[in-house]
Amino acid sequence: METVHPLPSDFSLILRPNRSLSQRGFLWLMGLFGGASLALGGYFWALGAWPVFGFFGLDVVLLYLFFRLNYRHARRYETLAMRDDKLIFGQVSAAGKSREWSFDPYWVRLKLERLGQDGEDIGNLILSSHGKYVSVGAFLSPDERAELAARLQLSLKHLLAADPSGPETSPEPDYGQRA
Repeated sequence: METVHPLPSDFSLILRPNRSLSQRGFLWLMGLFGGASLALGGYFWALGAWPVFGFFGLDVVLLYLFFRLNYRHARRYETLAMRDDKLIFGQVSAAGKSREWSFDPYWVRLKLERLGQDGEDIGNLILSSHGKYVSVGAFLSPDERAELAARLQLSLKHLLAADPSGPETSPEPDYGQRA
């Protein structure tokens, strides 16, 4: 089994979904696919089956649109950082809308859901505290989510061990002496 190392005490992570193809690769793919569709469509046109040429063109247009949609959704990302003794989680949507959650590291709970009959399948990674909860890295692969959960859990454990006083608690209230 691989050794899990904790994150640094002042870490800042940016989680991004995997992109299926680089921009350069996309241009190559579209060029090759478009060229092949043009050549094959032209051959069928010459045989008199001209409607087939339109279907080849439709394939190219649909491939282009779906890759563009994929790239648009790949613009979303999440941030996870330890700042000012707070665990800060942020989400930025593909449209650029952002949300942020702040958790006290002493009270935050990390849950990695296990699915399947024997718990062999990895589900969501959830941060929760005081009624707030959020799913982290839904676009990550199950193995990446499991590694992130292990490293984050170990980091939180080290943080708690470094400050044995734990969260600040108020002393017992003084109700005064009874006469």
